[in-house]
Amino acid sequence: MLSASVTIDPAFVVGPVRPRTFGSFVEHLGRSVYTGLHEPGHPTADADGFRGDVVELTRELGVTTVRYPGGNFVSGYRWEDGIGPVELRPRRLDLAWHSTDPNLVGVDEFMRWCARTGVEPMMAVNLGTRGVQEALDLLEYCNVPGGTTWSDLRRANGAEDPYRIKMWCLGNEMDGPWQIGHKTAQEYGRLAAETARAMRMVDPDLELVACGSSGSQMPTFGEWEHTVLTEAYEHVDHISAHAYYWEEDGDLASFLASAVNMDHFVDSVAATADAVRAAGKHTKHIHVSFDEWNVWYQKRAESRPPSGDDWPVAPVLLEDRYNVADAVVVGNLLISLLRHTDRVHAASLAQLVNVIAPIMTEPGGRSWRQTTFHPFALTARHAAGEVLRLAVDAPVQDTAKFGPVPVLDAVATHDPETGAVVVLAVNRSLTDDVALDVDLRGFPGLRVAEALTLSNPDHTWSATADDATSVLPRANTTAKVSDDRAHVDLPPVSWSMLRLERV
Repeated sequence: MLSASVTIDPAFVVGPVRPRTFGSFVEHLGRSVYTGLHEPGHPTADADGFRGDVVELTRELGVTTVRYPGGNFVSGYRWEDGIGPVELRPRRLDLAWHSTDPNLVGVDEFMRWCARTGVEPMMAVNLGTRGVQEALDLLEYCNVPGGTTWSDLRRANGAEDPYRIKMWCLGNEMDGPWQIGHKTAQEYGRLAAETARAMRMVDPDLELVACGSSGSQMPTFGEWEHTVLTEAYEHVDHISAHAYYWEEDGDLASFLASAVNMDHFVDSVAATADAVRAAGKHTKHIHVSFDEWNVWYQKRAESRPPSGDDWPVAPVLLEDRYNVADAVVVGNLLISLLRHTDRVHAASLAQLVNVIAPIMTEPGGRSWRQTTFHPFALTARHAAGEVLRLAVDAPVQDTAKFGPVPVLDAVATHDPETGAVVVLAVNRSLTDDVALDVDLRGFPGLRVAEALTLSNPDHTWSATADDATSVLPRANTTAKVSDDRAHVDLPPVSWSMLRLERV
């Protein structure tokens, strides 16, 4: 058994636990919307056709925001297609995913789903095939109370009150050659600045997200952020980051260390933003919206869209079935996001339902939780108050991608109102248990309130609709506190949560 220790002190605060860290993402892609969120005729469907079982699972997951409607989809989307009488809406080709969108769900339906589910909408505008005027029209439709063409049309469509959407994404992954309307950093930065300036003329209190890099492996990474922010710094509040991880060629050790890359990504973007701030003599800080992140096996067959003359509605796409190791990595990525709460002000797990998602559905039938559901739901439920900076002492293991990496990674939160401390930790070792000691001298008088571990001797185990509950985290009977030190044993390839409360 390996040994590791962490020291926690209430004085070393990184920043608050931000509710928007626990956001998600819904794109018109595969079965994310149709037979995912929306399925008229399903036994649980409401008047709008939204599945009630998915609503309940979304609440259980703890999702706070949902980014919509894309994603690559948004770069060819005409938002006007999705309003008004459903029977009159046009069917359109979706070039991003070689599908047909029937436009049964649009802005108004999505906003009613948000209201029912209790999540904050995060709206994306099309800066691929469209531009400033179309973004202004959508903003007017959503946020202006009335008395104008678009706002009165919203009222005629049944939404008397404005939606007052606060957070807006200025396009999606415009650095990517796969993107419809792909642009250079200079071209996009200018368009983002002009769009943001015009949108603020309608509503100066918006929070606007400029497109950052769609991955740290992009050849323009760093340079893209610098150029875009040089153009748009004063007009935006956040810059986006997107990252996906998967196990390649059986290299589980590197996969389990994926958070090392996320740490590097956030640190690099923050440094670049601060360099632009200094050079431009700006006063405000730009923060990171990590609005696409997850495990995604991009080389699997289900990740390849249809081709040729077949343009199906809601095809099976990107429906990864996640195993225990995938869930451990998702838990570790959440640790990274929390650790950077001073700069990461929003994040979106991509996506919510069916498409690389923690929630799966059967058309007309059941829904269930994937393995990745559990670390997200438990972190969203228990992380509260302030994120603390930890001193971690742990042995290392070698990885092909990242070199020597600590086998243990952890973060802690402290709620000053209740005194509760939550420790989130992962054991990245492939073979060894880790005996973790937590120094709690800064928090005298705590006891173990709950200790949970997500693990399985077979880390390739995946849940199905028949056995989805059997991967629920189990009580960890070895957790204890004595002499202001907590102790917990972590099995290999595991994610754990330790909740401590005042006696």
